[in-house]
Amino acid sequence: MAPSLCLAATLSLGLVAGCKALGKKNKYAPQSVTKVLAVPAESLQPAIAKDISSEDRPKWVTADRWKRVRAIYTSFENAPIWLEEGGVKDRAGALLEALRSAPDHGLDTAAYPVSEIAALVNEKRLTDTASAATLAAADVMLTSAYVAYAADMLVGQVDPSTVSQAWHIPAVPNELDSAIVHGLENEDMKTSLAAMAPQSPEYAALKAAYSRYRDIAAKGGWPMITTGGAALQSRLAMEFAASDSTSAAAPVADSSAASIPATKAKKKTVARSPLLSQFQERHGLDRTGTLDKLTLAALNVSAADRAKQIAANMERHRWLPRSLGTRYVYVNVPAFRLDAYDSGQKTLSMKVVVGDEYEDKNTPVFSDSMETVVFRPYWNITPDIQAKEIGPKVAADPSYLDRENMEFYTDGGARRIRQKPGGKNSLGLVKFLFPNNFNIYLHDTPAKSLFALTDRAKSHGCIRLEKPAELAQWVLGWDGGRVDAAMNGGADNHPVSVKPKIPVYIVYFTSYIRDGQLYWGGDLYNRDDRLEQKVADAPAKAVGS
Repeated sequence: MAPSLCLAATLSLGLVAGCKALGKKNKYAPQSVTKVLAVPAESLQPAIAKDISSEDRPKWVTADRWKRVRAIYTSFENAPIWLEEGGVKDRAGALLEALRSAPDHGLDTAAYPVSEIAALVNEKRLTDTASAATLAAADVMLTSAYVAYAADMLVGQVDPSTVSQAWHIPAVPNELDSAIVHGLENEDMKTSLAAMAPQSPEYAALKAAYSRYRDIAAKGGWPMITTGGAALQSRLAMEFAASDSTSAAAPVADSSAASIPATKAKKKTVARSPLLSQFQERHGLDRTGTLDKLTLAALNVSAADRAKQIAANMERHRWLPRSLGTRYVYVNVPAFRLDAYDSGQKTLSMKVVVGDEYEDKNTPVFSDSMETVVFRPYWNITPDIQAKEIGPKVAADPSYLDRENMEFYTDGGARRIRQKPGGKNSLGLVKFLFPNNFNIYLHDTPAKSLFALTDRAKSHGCIRLEKPAELAQWVLGWDGGRVDAAMNGGADNHPVSVKPKIPVYIVYFTSYIRDGQLYWGGDLYNRDDRLEQKVADAPAKAVGS
C-alpha cells in the first residue's frame, strides 16, 4: 500500500485536539503533578514502577497492551497520569464516562470492565489516608483501560484477519502508540477521547441508527410479517423511523397496495406500494413495490440483528484510516457504487459491477494510489482465466479468437492470449490502474446492460464502471471532448500518468449512509456473520441492562 494511504500517516490526524493542534500551552504533563492527596509524587513513582514491572497484569489486559502501558509510564517517568492533586478528578472522570458509553459504539466492554475500574478508583477509597500503593494501582488500572479503549477506537476491536474479512488495509503499531501518547498529552481529556472515534458524518449517522435499532429491540422489536395490511404498514413505518431520524420516507400513496397478500405478489395486476418500493431500494432489492419473497425475508430480519449488522459496520469504519485524503475514489462493494470526493465533497457517483461471490472472484478490501489511465487498452487475459475459460473455447472453436478480436502473444516465454483494443474489448475503452497485489483495477465495459441489474456481482474481481468517461475527466482534469477523442479515436493502449496520484479505497460496508439515509447492501461474500459474533455486547447485553 502506498505510504500516503497508510494508517501510519493519518492516525494522529484523528486526534483533532492532540498536542500538535493544541499547542504547547495546553499540553498536559503528568510530571508536573507534585502530589496526590497526601502522597508526594516521589513516593508514587516507585509504587507505579513496581506495579508495571509485574507480569501479573489484570486479566482483561492483553500482553501487547500491557507493553504499551509500561512504555507510556516510562515516557512519563512513572508519574501518575490520571490522579490529580485532589485525587480522582476531571481526567479520570472523562475516561470513565467514555468507557461507560463504549457500548454506544458497538464495543464489547469486557475489554475494560467499568464496574471493576470504578470500584478501584472509588473516591471513598482514595482519601487522604490512601497509600501510595493504592493510588498507584488505581492509576495503572485507568491507564490500562485507556490503552484498551484508545486502541479499540483508533484501529478497531477485532482483527479483521481473524474473521475472514479479506481486509488488506493494515493498522501500523508504531503510529497507534504515537496517537495514544498524543491523546494523553491533551489537557482536555474529554475532547481527546471523543476524537478517537471516526469523525466522519457517516460514522456518526451509523451510531445514531445503532441507538435507534437497539431501542426498538429493547422494546420487543417489530412483528413478523406474513401478508400485507396494517401490520405491514406499521412495520414499514418502524423501519423508516429507525433508519432515517428525519422521517423523510415517502408516505404510502395507496393504502390498498400495502394490503396485498404476499402470495399475490407475482401477479402483474397487483397494486404497488411506493413505501415498499422505497424499502426495497434501501435494502438493495428490486423495486417491484410488491411483497415478494426477498422483500418478505428482509422485512423479517429482527431489529436486534440489524443492530448487530450496524455494529459490525461501525467496526469496519474503525479499521479505516482517519484521513482518506483530499481527493480520493471510494468503492463500496456491497453497494455496487463508486463515489469520488474532492475537498470533502462528493463530486461524482456511479454504479459499478464487482466480483462474483464464488470461485475466488470476489473483490478484496484494500487501498492504493491510482497512477495511470490507459485509453483503448489490451485485455491481457490472466493465466487462470485463459486455462479455465478462454482456452477451452479456443480448443473447441478455432475461429473463436478472430470472432472475439483476440490474439496470441508471448509473455515471459509463455504463450498467452489477449484481446485487442476496440469496442468488443472486455475492458472497454479505458482502464484505471492503481498497482496492487490483487490485480484489481477499474475499467469500462461493453456490457452496459449489467448496470440495469440490482445485483451487480458479475465480474472476475475487477470493477466495471457505469461512467468511465466521466471518471477519466475527473481523474485527469480533461474536458469531455478530449476524453472522448482518446477513447474513440486515439492511439491504442495509450497510458496517461495521474499527477498527483489519487488514493483509491475498495471497501465492504453492508450498512452505510447515502445522502443522509441508511441503506443495506447484501452480504455478497458472507463476511458479516463472523464479524457480528465478535463485536458488541449490545444489543444482547445492553438491551437487558
